[in-house]
Amino acid sequence: MATIKRYASAEWLGTGKDGKGSLTTQSATLKDTPYSFNARFGDGLGTNPEELIAAAHAGCFSMATAFQLGAAGHSPERLHTEATLSMEQEAGGWKIAAVHLVLRAKVLGIDPGKFQEVVTAAKAGCPVSKVLNATITLDAMLE
Repeated sequence: MATIKRYASAEWLGTGKDGKGSLTTQSATLKDTPYSFNARFGDGLGTNPEELIAAAHAGCFSMATAFQLGAAGHSPERLHTEATLSMEQEAGGWKIAAVHLVLRAKVLGIDPGKFQEVVTAAKAGCPVSKVLNATITLDAMLE
């Protein structure tokens, strides 16, 4: 069985609310990218973990859909996925409660029923979907 490992790091300075941090990824796509309480819970500059999870989920789901479509004999021309992550406050803190995926796809020659079957399988099989302990919903339409 093959194993793939990826690396990222976070540096945090100060308290939870008044501190600030930076994120760096192995690929250097993020390199000392700022994040903070205000970027996470307000409209401050920088990124935040939930935004990055939403981006990862949109990317993972799009790629999983492309693979599923290919296995079904269809090559997508375009897959555009938006992921909206919802956090909820509960006793003891916050949790990622849900992710809503919206896919708009251009796939020539595919039956709409087959398309829905394929995207449902992609949603379930996407590694990011598998790791999230959240409700994942999907609105997928052919263009």
